[in-house]
Amino acid sequence: MGHQFSDQLPSFEQFVSLHEASGLIKSKKGTYTREQLYQAAENSWYHISIYDQEQLIAFGRMISDGVYQALICDVMVNPSYQKQGLGKKIIEALLQKCKDSGIQSVQLFSAKGKQQFYKKLGFEERELDAPGMSLII
Repeated sequence: MGHQFSDQLPSFEQFVSLHEASGLIKSKKGTYTREQLYQAAENSWYHISIYDQEQLIAFGRMISDGVYQALICDVMVNPSYQKQGLGKKIIEALLQKCKDSGIQSVQLFSAKGKQQFYKKLGFEERELDAPGMSLII
């Protein structure tokens, strides 16, 4: 049986379990509770989940102005399901939502060591003379 896709937000328990299993929670800058991370997912413009039966195995989300900019956040795949193309399917679904909405500019922040994965999907690093920047307050 194939995997099921949903644009409905997973339950808090499923989300937290995947966040912890994927290791993404360790890479967050700042001190956020699980409840705050779930609230961030709730507040997203769009999110997509992949399930194996009832188990959440992959998730990704975007924030956007809904017109011309989107930022992909929190792409995560359960380690037991990695190397099966699920991360690619998450990205494809997020990009399709952008295309359907007329959004042409899509940004993302990559987890350490994942740049090549995103390059294979068409993303490019920003130019050295126009780097992205961040500030943790």
